[in-house]
Amino acid sequence: MSRVKLVWFVPAEALEATCDAVFDAGAGWIGDYERCSWYTAGTGTFLGGEGTDPAVGESGREEHVPELRVETVVPVDALAEVLAALRSAHPYEEPAYDVYVLADT
Repeated sequence: MSRVKLVWFVPAEALEATCDAVFDAGAGWIGDYERCSWYTAGTGTFLGGEGTDPAVGESGREEHVPELRVETVVPVDALAEVLAALRSAHPYEEPAYDVYVLADT
């Protein structure tokens, strides 16, 4: 089965909602284990341009916010649905996420 690794960045208060959304859409399976993920704390930065409506802080000012980096695996054929679920559950206007191709072994 081909999988990718999905990484997203989220405030701690939205961790459960985003995890539930991506897991319900098919992410997080490793063998017979479900809801597999890993996360750690860090600091996200952004500067919202004109016309933005940031969930944290204000546009036109550089913000530094505590966030979690969350990682899980996603079957390639479920990726579009998982990303749609993540965007829907995420509190940010423009959620930051990365998708990494994993080597099949």
